[in-house]
Amino acid sequence: MTPSSQHQTARKQCFDPVVDARTRLLMLGSLPGDKSLEIQEYYGHPQNRFWHLMSEVLGVDLVRADYRARLRTLLDHGVGLWDVVAEAHRQGSLDSQIRARADNDLPGLLARFPQIRIIAFNGGTAAKLGLKILGDHAAAYQIVALPSSSPAYTLPYEKKLELWRQLRGC
Repeated sequence: MTPSSQHQTARKQCFDPVVDARTRLLMLGSLPGDKSLEIQEYYGHPQNRFWHLMSEVLGVDLVRADYRARLRTLLDHGVGLWDVVAEAHRQGSLDSQIRARADNDLPGLLARFPQIRIIAFNGGTAAKLGLKILGDHAAAYQIVALPSSSPAYTLPYEKKLELWRQLRGC
């Protein structure tokens, strides 16, 4: 195995959750992609539309803000971020390549932040895995499954935005 291929299949870990006592809506992705891991930022790939979509949902410009300001603005609006997968082997950034995963303790996080009422999944893999992890706990929350903000999910931006707009006012 070459050093490059070893890096690509190395065990990849998610970031710490971004939540506080004001968080009402928890946005859950699957596992950060390679570009996000490289720069240590949620949704760090420039073609990922997450920050564009959330700008529309919240009515604030997150796209031109620096990363710390983005996170602060999300928290100020009651929005938290995390991932359903704690760590996994994955070659590249596609969810379909996630192998030997360890899941995050979603029920534990939700118990520590009981003010969270809505869980939104960014993409089908996040929703499928997240609902499995939550099990019976899911019934206590409003669940919103959204199309992925990833460029790998080729639904046109306007169609994604139409579905993401249901988060307005959450």
